[in-house]
Amino acid sequence: MKKLILASAVSMAMVGAVQADEHSGTYAFDKGGAHQFVMFKISHLGYSWLYGRFNDFDGEFTYDADSPENSSVSVTVDTASVDSNHAERDKHLRSDDFLNVGDFPEATFTSKRVEVDGDGEADIIGDLTLHGVTKEITLDVATLGYGDDPWGGYRMGFEASTEFNLDDFGIPYEQLGEASREVELIISVEGIRQ
Repeated sequence: MKKLILASAVSMAMVGAVQADEHSGTYAFDKGGAHQFVMFKISHLGYSWLYGRFNDFDGEFTYDADSPENSSVSVTVDTASVDSNHAERDKHLRSDDFLNVGDFPEATFTSKRVEVDGDGEADIIGDLTLHGVTKEITLDVATLGYGDDPWGGYRMGFEASTEFNLDDFGIPYEQLGEASREVELIISVEGIRQ
């Protein structure tokens, strides 16, 4: 989930379409969650899609316009902030049956390398830690935009996605059936240059 993350995670790393020194720097995620999302999509018994998000997460990315492959990103997600728009289901998702937020209150993503595809896209390979398990995943990232904001700051935005199996992270899915084994994570973030 916080396929979370992680990623959340962002996702940011920075992609090759942006090629000017003026874009380089370290960017903090926009606070307050108004312009960023960590969302997930998973099948419910193979009959419908369940969509949800994590409301509380933070992170930063460093973008190197001259060498985008040297960019990096880190994301931390509060697993208890899971929100599927159904209070009882969210309580179950937080329980030992799924996220076990008492023992694993955070999910994290830390990039290890960036592979630039061109046309504003890149793969960010890094470690996702979820439910106490760390695995390498790949985020498919696209640049959304960059430039000055109305308040004197400079912003960059990215969207990333990935898919993984819940059981790779020790999260049981059997209650929901085989169709619910895989989850899609979508991360959309806006960073403000520090």
